[in-house]
Amino acid sequence: MGSIAQNKKGLKVLFIGAALQLVLGIIYVWSVFVTPVSQTYSWDLTAAKLTSSYMLCFFVVGILAGGRLQTKIASAKVVLLGGLMLAAGTLASAFIPAAQAWLIYLSYGIVGGFGVGAAYNAIISSAQKWFPANRGFATGISVCAFGFSTVIFAPLVEALVARFEVRTTFMILAAAFLVVVLALFRFIQLPGEAASPGAPASPGASAPTAPQKQRQFTITEALKTKEFYFITLSLMFGTATYFILNPSFKTFAVERGLDPAIGTALVMMTGVANALGRLGIPLISDKIGRERAALVAILATAGGAAALCFAQGALFMVFIAVIAFCYGGYSGIYPVLTADFFGIQNVGSNYGAVMAGFALSALVFPMIFSRIENVTVKFIVLALLAVVAALMVLRLAHGGKKA
Repeated sequence: MGSIAQNKKGLKVLFIGAALQLVLGIIYVWSVFVTPVSQTYSWDLTAAKLTSSYMLCFFVVGILAGGRLQTKIASAKVVLLGGLMLAAGTLASAFIPAAQAWLIYLSYGIVGGFGVGAAYNAIISSAQKWFPANRGFATGISVCAFGFSTVIFAPLVEALVARFEVRTTFMILAAAFLVVVLALFRFIQLPGEAASPGAPASPGASAPTAPQKQRQFTITEALKTKEFYFITLSLMFGTATYFILNPSFKTFAVERGLDPAIGTALVMMTGVANALGRLGIPLISDKIGRERAALVAILATAGGAAALCFAQGALFMVFIAVIAFCYGGYSGIYPVLTADFFGIQNVGSNYGAVMAGFALSALVFPMIFSRIENVTVKFIVLALLAVVAALMVLRLAHGGKKA
């Protein structure tokens, strides 16, 4: 940790980026908005829930676009652009007429989701480049803050809606996002970049040199490798369990003998486990290697899904927490895994391409599993999908070529 502590400039960028990630993590809080938005806008509940799907999809699009933009303009400008889009989308949602409630898909879902993705990628990429020898540590801090946003914003949004109603809450949040982004965006920079757009680079703005020289793949070159598809598909199959279970955590908890009040606590617990996984798995990967850390998370997901076939009561909560922890770990380990195989120079755009697996998992598997009525069969199939992901990581570990 000595070299980390000595990198004071990098730590400043890292922790300011983590503060911004707390704001950007609002993407995961839509479930709190669903019921009050449905009531305020006289909108069908199922239709209102779809907003999160649009936001998640364009979050991935924003990650890809943000990675490409970061190679052309300053990181701070990408963060500023993303933050302004999030604030604008949230603010616009406050003024949408009830008769056109579907426009929230555009404002909060598409504009907001794209903005979050662009800024998210720029912040993670900057964190990695300041700590090339400790990428797991840097990425873990950054994505942990993003995941922990749920724990902070869920009760805050509930309190604001209860006090001010939905439209005013959107305006308050938009103003808060704008203030935070305008205050902090200029500090997100790559080593050697100017501290603010248009200013000369700081003489101290340099990061430790990575211990090994790597080939720096462009996104076009990465797409031509088998390693890219092993990484992307393992992410796709590994995250399926969480995406299928997440909307029904509380329902499953009640079915397994837990009190509805405990079911609500379970939802909050998964948010904490998710955030801890985002930090814990990348930190472990700095010690045991990326592939081993990813394999541990995926196998634990497979075991958790299989155990849910019979788990009841408190044991059910334990396995749900394990699955949430591992899902968070994927968000921390896959940016680093991408950098290991394709280099750190273009990690933003390369990781954006890898996130296609994440988007496909979120969009495709819920549609497929909606046709499976037997819950036990669902858990068994999810466990098998995780096993497939584990086999791809094993193939990556034993036959993949790193940059």
